[in-house]
Amino acid sequence: MAHVPQGDVKLKAHWRALAAATLVSLSSFQYGIDFGIISGLQAMDPFLEVFGELGPDGKWNISPERQQLISSLMILGAFIASFSAGFTSEYFGRKMSLWIACLGVVIATVMMQVTTSIGVLYAGRLIIGLANGLLMTHCQLYIQETLPAKYRGMGIAMFSYWISLGSLIGTIIDYPASKDPTRNAYIVPLGIVYVVPGVISLGLFFIPESPRWLAGKGQISKAEKSLKWLRPNTWAVAEELQEMEVALAAEAQLHSKTNFISCFNDPVDRRRTLLAVLGLTTQAGSGSMFVISYGTYFFKMANVGDAFQNSCILTGVGVFAMLLNTFLVTRIGYRRVMMMTGFALCGIAMLAIAAVYTVEPGTQKTGKAIVGLSIIYIVGYNWMIAPYAWLCGGELPSQRLRSYTFGLATAIGFLFAWLTTFTAPYFINPLALNWGPKYGYIWAPSCVICMTWIFFFLPEVKDRTLEEIDEMFEARLPARKFRGYKCTGMHAVLEEKTHDIKPQTSHEEGHVSTPTSNENGVTESRV
Repeated sequence: MAHVPQGDVKLKAHWRALAAATLVSLSSFQYGIDFGIISGLQAMDPFLEVFGELGPDGKWNISPERQQLISSLMILGAFIASFSAGFTSEYFGRKMSLWIACLGVVIATVMMQVTTSIGVLYAGRLIIGLANGLLMTHCQLYIQETLPAKYRGMGIAMFSYWISLGSLIGTIIDYPASKDPTRNAYIVPLGIVYVVPGVISLGLFFIPESPRWLAGKGQISKAEKSLKWLRPNTWAVAEELQEMEVALAAEAQLHSKTNFISCFNDPVDRRRTLLAVLGLTTQAGSGSMFVISYGTYFFKMANVGDAFQNSCILTGVGVFAMLLNTFLVTRIGYRRVMMMTGFALCGIAMLAIAAVYTVEPGTQKTGKAIVGLSIIYIVGYNWMIAPYAWLCGGELPSQRLRSYTFGLATAIGFLFAWLTTFTAPYFINPLALNWGPKYGYIWAPSCVICMTWIFFFLPEVKDRTLEEIDEMFEARLPARKFRGYKCTGMHAVLEEKTHDIKPQTSHEEGHVSTPTSNENGVTESRV
């Protein structure tokens, strides 16, 4: 029977896989709406009256220390949860981890709504960070492992789109709520957070577990059942399942251990781990968390028009850019080109924002210029950096170590995001250095560094199956040769390395121990 790649089937035929990916990608909507709401709360007088302090000018403000903790504790929690993704995946899988995360969101939101204690607010921010870390990590792992190679980029673009849309909705909700002089000004927006975990928790009952996770745990029959639900051509499921088994068997023979330390022991695994970590961390290197976490507050303190209106405009443009990318990623979604272009735009925008404010601070003309340059920045970031950085973190790790590697990559990405949100108030807050928009001087050279790294080290894996990516890394190709390489199957890599590797007859329980297919049983992968 001729091999028909699932990615060649029309998009609408994959509606079940896309529906499942859309459902779990709502996890990023929760993450985005949390950022949008919290950013706006810090500019509301009713919130500041409870958790802030009255300044010498008679206006309510919040100290840099409290501002740091409110924003950064969520990211710190996300770091801890993402770092543990390999372990939660080992014992719970993708779906159960998402259910646990949804419960954590509800508990944390209740705490933040009912309290007037800054300590309880801090605890709620940490717990919701733990939940968001689980949501963001296992959501993307599910998308990467269930969609066909051709539509994997679309799935992650959709994931990134939800972040931007959530931020926009959170900001829009804050705008009318900020007019309420009572505590309801921030309690009501926080109540919106309950919607997303409710929808996800219910929907998870109707979609299957990740077939690649099931296959990696040795549950082949369940993996087959999951694939039959996800794929339009059930007769082609056997071929895809066989490719998974062969790739897992080859990895088991080439690399026997599957644990966190294995991410660094073997040269191939070490390279893949570093690429995933650094690729995903480039998001923080763009300075995005400065704009996302402190957008409303930044506009207010810099006296740039109406802070809430400008934040809504900025986030709305970001949502449009991300939506556009969702439709274009399958056609022009080359990781290297898009990311380098995005960093060039973001670097120029950051430098221009800082320079304009340095020359003529606080004027209406400068304010309009900063808003316009911020729009250019957010287009570059949302369209050309964010979705591809997440893709790098999920598609570059090996199959057997994906949970550990992607969890580590996400955790380090959150760590640098936390570092940005924690230190930003020292630069922008009037009670500290009061740099305001001049903070862009730090992020322009950071964008140049990220762009340079991508050029020299990041491989191009657009439209490659996860099994093909495994093969290219095992062949130890330099980054520049990935795009034009013709894959022949993991069995060929095994044959080439057999004389250097002692055959292994057993491995850890739950993993395939020996190759199950000969040369005739493996369909040649297409470029």
